[in-house]
Amino acid sequence: MKIPVYNKEGKEVGKTLLPKEVFELRVNPDLVHQVVVSQMANKRQGIAHTKDRSEVRGGGRKPWRQKGTGRARVGSIRSPLWRGGGVTFGPRKEKVFKKIIPKKMRKRALLMVLSAKAENNFLVLLDKLELDKPKTKIVSEILDKLPCKKESTLITLPRYDKNIVLAVRNIPGVSIQEARNLNALGILSFKYLMMPKETIKIIKEMFTK
Repeated sequence: MKIPVYNKEGKEVGKTLLPKEVFELRVNPDLVHQVVVSQMANKRQGIAHTKDRSEVRGGGRKPWRQKGTGRARVGSIRSPLWRGGGVTFGPRKEKVFKKIIPKKMRKRALLMVLSAKAENNFLVLLDKLELDKPKTKIVSEILDKLPCKKESTLITLPRYDKNIVLAVRNIPGVSIQEARNLNALGILSFKYLMMPKETIKIIKEMFTK
């Protein structure tokens, strides 16, 4: 598969041949779904928490004697049956949502998602992406000249570049990530995937061994 390569001015300066072991895989929707669900679950934090009757403040004394009052027997005003009492079967912060997926499955799903982006023309390649200073305006102008303008875009760098990271962080709908940290969920969260040509070599070395 050959796709066009653009420069910072948005002009096509050539074409590059994508490695078939990365960008020409047949997509298995079930595998991708399984991996994405696991990654979403692993990001989930158990914040919701309700108190049971042992944690609610008060209720240490028996409200009234057991017999002779004509009322139902009760041991604590913090019973789940009472207003202000504990909660039965409510969400607890001890719950673990983590799902374990084999490393080979995660890599395979990532390559499938990359293949889908290339097949559907949502992969944008640049000859190079370098900045002398961290200016958001410069990156914004570059994006406006490319097919991914005004669309959600994930920029993938071959290595960490402080100037680019600082320049991109204030652009709505645009995020940045190093090639070594790519995952299926991160790519699917954006419509376009943009990267310098050099990034392809890093992805091939890291995820096709």
